[in-house]
Amino acid sequence: MADLDRPLTDGLADALERVAAAHPGCDLSDPGTPSATVAILRHKYGVLEHLVLADSPIVFDGPDGHTVITDLRVDDVLPELRAEVESHQTHTSGHREALQRLVLAQRQVRNTPEGYWVAASRPDAAQHALTGTTPLRGIRSAAVMSDGVSRLVTEYGTATWADVFKTLQADGPRELIETVRKTEATDPTGIRWPRYKSGDDATVAYCQW
Repeated sequence: MADLDRPLTDGLADALERVAAAHPGCDLSDPGTPSATVAILRHKYGVLEHLVLADSPIVFDGPDGHTVITDLRVDDVLPELRAEVESHQTHTSGHREALQRLVLAQRQVRNTPEGYWVAASRPDAAQHALTGTTPLRGIRSAAVMSDGVSRLVTEYGTATWADVFKTLQADGPRELIETVRKTEATDPTGIRWPRYKSGDDATVAYCQW
């Protein structure tokens, strides 16, 4: 990624290949091979390059408001099973069983043309990422985050992107994550906001210019 003349997709493909090569004793063809979303933001010659693979968004705070870049193709896969999971309260046997059925079904279509793409053991997944550039001029700040943070706006509706950036500017990522956790604590079993589990991993990186 430090080579500014190299596409982000190539850099990600190399990273996936190197991680896979570091685990020769593992069956990386197994559908259950560990995977992760990817969101990359790189400053290059007066523009901001982005790469997003799966649902970890990048949000720009610019002159025209807030621009969100995310990859929600996974939401179009197996909608009936997703709805079944969300019909149960978290921490119940019905929820666990429905979630297991969804996860098993997702594994069969993950990183296939019929499904969705995510970073796992196949380097070619990088070529299916969403990429683009944004002129740096006018961009005040940007946040790269997991969907465990962005859902404060997109799913819970308890904050706006302006609120998110105000918190990041004043108190930093830790306070924003604490806000997410406090919000989720008011609905521990997913009655108000149906979801896979009571709280997803929450990470965020914040940059200002």
